[in-house]
Amino acid sequence: MGLMDRIRGEFIDIVEWTDDSRDTIVWRFPRYENEIKMGARLVVRESQTAVFVNEGRIADVFVPGTYVLETQNLPILSTLKGWKYGFHSPFKAEVYFVNTRQFTDLKWGTQHPITLRDPEFGMVRLRAFGGFAVQIVDPAGLLRELAGTDPRFRTEEVREYLRQMIVGRLANALATANIPVLDLATHQDALGTRLAGVLTHELAPVGVSVPTFIIENISLPPEVEAAIDTRARMAIAGDLDQYTRFQTANAIGDAARNPGGAGEGIGLGMGMAIGQQLVGRQLADGLAPQPRPAHAAPASPAAPVGGPPPLPAQQQTQWYVAVNGTQHGPYEPSALPGLVGTGVLTRASLVWRAGMSAWLPADQVPELTQALASVPPPLPPQA
Repeated sequence: MGLMDRIRGEFIDIVEWTDDSRDTIVWRFPRYENEIKMGARLVVRESQTAVFVNEGRIADVFVPGTYVLETQNLPILSTLKGWKYGFHSPFKAEVYFVNTRQFTDLKWGTQHPITLRDPEFGMVRLRAFGGFAVQIVDPAGLLRELAGTDPRFRTEEVREYLRQMIVGRLANALATANIPVLDLATHQDALGTRLAGVLTHELAPVGVSVPTFIIENISLPPEVEAAIDTRARMAIAGDLDQYTRFQTANAIGDAARNPGGAGEGIGLGMGMAIGQQLVGRQLADGLAPQPRPAHAAPASPAAPVGGPPPLPAQQQTQWYVAVNGTQHGPYEPSALPGLVGTGVLTRASLVWRAGMSAWLPADQVPELTQALASVPPPLPPQA
């Protein structure tokens, strides 16, 4: 290589960036120790912005187009370098190309559940995930606050920062939206639009906007999903008494198809509970058997004259059960197996009867031990 070739190689006469990636936000032109030739051609393509930096200070910014680098279109750089009357010699400056297109392949998700107070279910823990897009709206601000002197600043370097900010703002957005958890699915688009605006406002100092924010799914804990399923079945079957009789009838049919097992005792108890409930309804509706007229023959031998009076009917304990925060009952003891069989009464259900000072879980009440015998204990924690 001759002397003139070496001299020409030291000067750069074309400054451009052909992006061959999908995740590069900032790319520094590889000038090394070479100088940019005054009069060199600068090519800034669509969805790009070129930023000149002189000795660590941001100078001129170029939008898409083709430019001939002269002192006239480098006013800030000319001031920083002291070019008062024009300058035609090569110069040194760093050139950063900033990608201003939308980066749409970013994902987010909650590593830990978000605790939310719901009017129907109380304290609920939610998980959520989705996607979002970012766009650089202030290339100079991005270089000052995030990219710095990184020669190749990628989306992976800012993804975790954005994810943490999203999760932090998501909890506040859900809490202040006052939307019941059962209705969150129908408001995901509105919540996404709201969060996009909040994030864009908070990211403005670093030159980043969030034009699109998508909530793909908000998942509930398994116990809340089970409560929702139970409530849906109860709504289909009607009130709690109707639902209990419906489930009891199914359990009796299952017991009849499996004779000889524990199902016979459960089915018998359920049948007695249904019978007692029917009698109770007849009494409430005025359908109880009428007393025999005075001239009618006695149905049984008369008690001996002077004998003791009949024993008074023994008053049975009546139980109340809390279902999803609502009091149900009273129930006779014979009705409890039916409630156990339908899943309305579990070991964790709160119960109360006259004489108790407070509501207690069913498995802490000795009188309910026999009724809960068919309910398995909680599974041991998995190793």
